Amino acid sequence: MTEHQIEINFKEYISLNELDKASHALCLEAVKAMESSHSPYSKFRVGAALRLQSGKIVYGSNQENVAYPSGLCAERVALFTWGANHADDPIEAMAVTAATDEFELLKPVTSCGACLQVLAEFEKKQNKPIEIILFCNNSPVWVMNGVNSFLPFLFFENRLNAEVKGL
Repeated sequence: MTEHQIEINFKEYISLNELDKASHALCLEAVKAMESSHSPYSKFRVGAALRLQSGKIVYGSNQENVAYPSGLCAERVALFTWGANHADDPIEAMAVTAATDEFELLKPVTSCGACLQVLAEFEKKQNKPIEIILFCNNSPVWVMNGVNSFLPFLFFENRLNAEVKGL
């Protein structure tokens, strides 16, 4: 038997005011994105903002549906919008925030596994990690360099990209 250990590193800031100007501005855009959240069932609003290499901002917010599996998380809304409209303009950073009137969020909310897997796909597509900034109102700010900080065992099977021979 061999035992392995995985170490995950990230930066934690006390508040948004400690971030550099570009990251702080991106976080404010994520708050703005949260305004379009459609979350009448969970009452849990999430906003995501992507900063592209060109400086353009792409927005996403969670969109719920009474048939729960039909909804979509803010991160995937933003990432799929990027993929459909801006795939030639690499993503530099993504800021994600959440809020609810039901209780106080004391720490950043992390992305779900499905969102992380989609994020991994787009990092692979652009061949570079995406800085991920997570925060909530009055919570610490967590900054990660790429999806591996969340999901060290990403699902990738390079043979799925290979052409099927003989067909």
